[in-house]
Amino acid sequence: MYYHFRNCRTTRTGIPCAVTIVLKTAARIISFSLAILACAMTVSSLARGPESVADIAEKLEGVVVNISTATIRARKNPKKLPKIPKGSPFEDLFKDFFNNNGDGISRKKVSSLGSGFVVGASGMIVTNNHVIEEADEIFVTFPDGRKFRVEKVVGRDKKTDIAVLKVSPDKPLKVARFGDSKKIRIGDWVMAIGNPFGLGGTVTVGIISAKNRDINSGPYDNFIQTDAAINKGNSGGPLFNMDGEVIGINTAIISPSGGSIGIGFAVPSLTAQDIIEQLIANGRVRRGWLGVRIQSISKGIAESLGMDNVKGALVSNISPDSPARKAGMKLGDVILKFGGQKIETMRQLPKIVSRSRVNEDIKVEYLRDGQKNTLVVRIEELGEKDKDNDGELEIVLEKPEPDSGKSQRILDMTVSGLTAKLRKRYHIRKNIKGVVVTRVRRKSIAASKHIKKGNVIIEVSQKQVVSPLDIVNEVRKAQLTGRKSVLFLVSDAKGILRFIALPVKVKD
Repeated sequence: MYYHFRNCRTTRTGIPCAVTIVLKTAARIISFSLAILACAMTVSSLARGPESVADIAEKLEGVVVNISTATIRARKNPKKLPKIPKGSPFEDLFKDFFNNNGDGISRKKVSSLGSGFVVGASGMIVTNNHVIEEADEIFVTFPDGRKFRVEKVVGRDKKTDIAVLKVSPDKPLKVARFGDSKKIRIGDWVMAIGNPFGLGGTVTVGIISAKNRDINSGPYDNFIQTDAAINKGNSGGPLFNMDGEVIGINTAIISPSGGSIGIGFAVPSLTAQDIIEQLIANGRVRRGWLGVRIQSISKGIAESLGMDNVKGALVSNISPDSPARKAGMKLGDVILKFGGQKIETMRQLPKIVSRSRVNEDIKVEYLRDGQKNTLVVRIEELGEKDKDNDGELEIVLEKPEPDSGKSQRILDMTVSGLTAKLRKRYHIRKNIKGVVVTRVRRKSIAASKHIKKGNVIIEVSQKQVVSPLDIVNEVRKAQLTGRKSVLFLVSDAKGILRFIALPVKVKD
């Protein structure tokens, strides 16, 4: 760094101006260096974690509560109560031991503990459904020692494991604020407050370990994973960000021992808020229903469908009289967009559909026969008997059942016409039409794809088959056109359908 001192004179202090400039420059450099050092120290300290969460924890006092339940479990006591003289000092003791009411039924009170947090000043409390499930009595205890009996279970949702309780406090309660779980990032600091092992209000700190985690607990899995210590009794408690906002509800842990190993899961606030609002307003959750069974798309299936990538959800079954069927959706359609939202993976679709409004018209973009199309579906309400991606859905195919058919060997399988005799042998339902698999070579690709004896091949290359020769012809056609795999629609004996891509050797 160079300075030019032309026409420079001394300053009022008698120090040459050149020297003054040098001193000022040095001071600035030192000041700048100290600032950089301070920033570096701040970043370094933040990397190790927040200095303290005491202020946040103090502000949240009274928001998090302990949940305790009592369940009366009855069982028939095979032993008869001995004859004890009335008024005997042992009369009550024997009654308690053999039965509580003299009716031959022994009753035992079982207690459990959990956590919750306040969402309404008038006494609305949120917790996990599994904490209060089957409970005969529920109590809410506040950090200051106040204890209230739950007057009413306002509503519960088993699919997301959320429940809302109502108590009548003697004064307005301090309410938790919800944050936006979409804004959190992996590595952000979070704080859990709960009632682990019945110890009362306990604060633990950790980071966001992962987002959108699927732990196979249900169709709407979308958990936040954290390494903040979560133990038995923390269930139903809140997960806070560093602004003291609830960004999750602690729900599950993975642990061989029952204690925290740093793998805990929370329902994101984005999901929880909508559920809680519906439970408070209606006592139940209204979910959208499309009426399809879907499966993920493998590379083989994508190639057989002429797709460039493996994105989307493949429709493998459609419920009778469902919104999807009414709108004209067909087996083998690949749903690419739903209501303008891209379907990157199969598991996205159930979550998006469930959040749709009942009676709302939704535009669906799908792939059929290599062409992109759109249709409009009117969403209906998912009832208890409706099972998207779950349960048995039967499809009646309107092709005649062959009386006989010569067996054919193809792709390491032996297939035969579905006769009455074979239907009876494999217990195949009457409404299932197609070609039955009677043999699968061990250690073959077909076997590795879980094709078994008694399975029925309904479609090949999205064309219905009624005889073994239909399958042979479709496979040969694929070989001659240079395709690497063929798409099969296969049913089990009960009518559960799935798509399977089997590789074929190309004919020279």
